[in-house]
Amino acid sequence: MRHPHTFLVLFLLALLLPPTLAAGEKETTPSRWTTQEAVHFALRHNPDARAVQERIAAAEADIRSAKAAFYPQLGVSTEYSRTNNPMHSFGNILNQGVFSDTIDFNNPGTTDNLQAKTTLQYRLYNGGHDLAALDAADLRGQAMQREQAAIRSRLGFEVMRAFYTTIQAEDTVQARTSALEAISASLAVAQARFQEGSLLKEDLLNLEVQQSKAREQLIQAQHGLSLAQRGFLHLLGITQGAVKLDAAASRVPEIPVERDIRNRPELASMASLIKAQEAMVRQARSGNYPTADAFGSYQADKGTELDEGSGDSWTTGVRLNYTLFNGGQTAAATDRAKALLAEAREQQHKMELAFNLEMEQAALALHQEDERLKVTGKMVASATESARLARLRFKEGVLLASELIDTENRLTDARVSHAHATASRTIAIADLRRAVGLAQFNQGKEQ
Repeated sequence: MRHPHTFLVLFLLALLLPPTLAAGEKETTPSRWTTQEAVHFALRHNPDARAVQERIAAAEADIRSAKAAFYPQLGVSTEYSRTNNPMHSFGNILNQGVFSDTIDFNNPGTTDNLQAKTTLQYRLYNGGHDLAALDAADLRGQAMQREQAAIRSRLGFEVMRAFYTTIQAEDTVQARTSALEAISASLAVAQARFQEGSLLKEDLLNLEVQQSKAREQLIQAQHGLSLAQRGFLHLLGITQGAVKLDAAASRVPEIPVERDIRNRPELASMASLIKAQEAMVRQARSGNYPTADAFGSYQADKGTELDEGSGDSWTTGVRLNYTLFNGGQTAAATDRAKALLAEAREQQHKMELAFNLEMEQAALALHQEDERLKVTGKMVASATESARLARLRFKEGVLLASELIDTENRLTDARVSHAHATASRTIAIADLRRAVGLAQFNQGKEQ
């Protein structure tokens, strides 16, 4: 019986805990997303995260099902029958306790019987079959927990990548906007010089073409930003809404110092699956051993044909079964379980090789992005100063329009490359953390 104070404790907890969302109610989204908020939101609302929760629930149900084999089986049954079969009629007469010397054994007549029976059975021993099944179910449940950690790890990285890809797209739009503004300002200067007669019509037309090209590139950049924003919302499990990112308030993942693939939850999941398969081998081998059961029953019989007789009886006993030959079924099941175990071990080795390669690739990618960031930073500084001087020289009439266009293009390309390198470096750090089995925000190993 539950302790009476339990209800008081539960009531107080219900008052203290924050309220949960009602059925169908949507969680309020922040006005500006940070990386922390985006990752945590995705872990609650992304369909992959929710689906693995249901798989864990299914694994827990499998464990409860396996545990059922360790409890006795209790059943009740009832039936009503009428018969003139001599053997069955005589049995009804005996069960109902209405036997008399006047009964003709060869023709006891028509009898009926209402029978109610309760049976109890308990498996004493079956070669370790049930214990192995329980071990396998429990280990599969552990594997599913590790799979959840792996999905959360991958999802966290994907959100980080989508976040900084969107930031990069925003920076690209800004760079394309600045390029359009700059070429438009230079075009205004060119138009004034053309009116004065100090600029050829060809140069003016070149600048107008460059302005149109800059507009086209801006439209393409805006389209890329829209796609990045849609992808970001998709990962969060949201179908629509405005995407406003707060990069300044976002935490940038730290470069991991410890780099060991043994932290990968996928490997922990596979290790549990291998142990579960070892238990399946034991389960298959249990067919080589006998089974022993204890049983008991209580039976009540009631009739109306013969003086409304009635009677009851009970039975108890122990049953031992041993299969001498089953056509090699046990051996085949054992061989199959062994083959699946060997396959799982090879899959584990394959995963270790793949994860080592992932870690090395992620480390090399981070090194590359570090170098790119330094180079593109210098490119932007040099191109910015070069463009400033070129605009002054063009205004003074000592620089051709084609040279100005080249200078502006170099500045825009430098800004876009620097934005890409900045975002790619953060994404590379996030990927390296995923590759070594770490959470994105220095919260330790994924659980």
